Amino acid sequence: MIVFPAIDLKAGQVVRLAEGDMDRATVYGDDPAAQALLFADAGAQHLHVVDLDGSFAGRAENREAVEAIVAAFPGYVQLGGGIRTVEAVEGWFDLGVARVVMGTAALKDPQFVKDMAAQFPGGIVVAVDARDGMVATQGWADVSDVPMIDLARRFEDAGVASLLFTDIGRDGMLKGVNIEATVDLARRVDIPVIASGGVKGLDDIRMLALHADDGIEGVITGRALFEGRLDLATAIAMASKA
Repeated sequence: MIVFPAIDLKAGQVVRLAEGDMDRATVYGDDPAAQALLFADAGAQHLHVVDLDGSFAGRAENREAVEAIVAAFPGYVQLGGGIRTVEAVEGWFDLGVARVVMGTAALKDPQFVKDMAAQFPGGIVVAVDARDGMVATQGWADVSDVPMIDLARRFEDAGVASLLFTDIGRDGMLKGVNIEATVDLARRVDIPVIASGGVKGLDDIRMLALHADDGIEGVITGRALFEGRLDLATAIAMASKA
């Protein structure tokens, strides 16, 4: 199982939001590339980056910061946030991003996402962001009437690399991962699932690792790392045993 330390970008700074609310942002640094290197020094081989401003704008808003992260980080960078056009997808892959995450596009134009998955095998991750089980888009500002399992099933046999499931109500809140919903999703689809939202410590990593055989590919963690509640090196060692 992979541990993805997260770098969320707002106005070029490293931040974490509470429940996806841009007005509830905590700033943890103003040098994203340096933060990426700290994660690498702790043993991270994968990094999850989100252009928060881009999620709302529908286009890249923190490109300079992303470029610096990709140049600095020696492993694989997974990027999400406002990626909704062919040009955006191609541009990020050309830059050196390993995988791109698509959420709003997955709901509003699933064929486009399937086309990208076919064009870039193993490179497309579908974000299944849910509030009370319903899919949210546009930087989580809009909640649809589509159940998360329905969205996930649209992409079976489409060649997407993974599903990234976030329980929005737990994101950035240190409440613990919604293990039950995450594992249930993984068992109901044939696509690997990455857990996100609410990681508060090693117990979350341990519980998810127990379900690696159910299809849990990895877990994303941010605030727990920044606030010293989770040691990244220890988490990676624990997850690697799964």
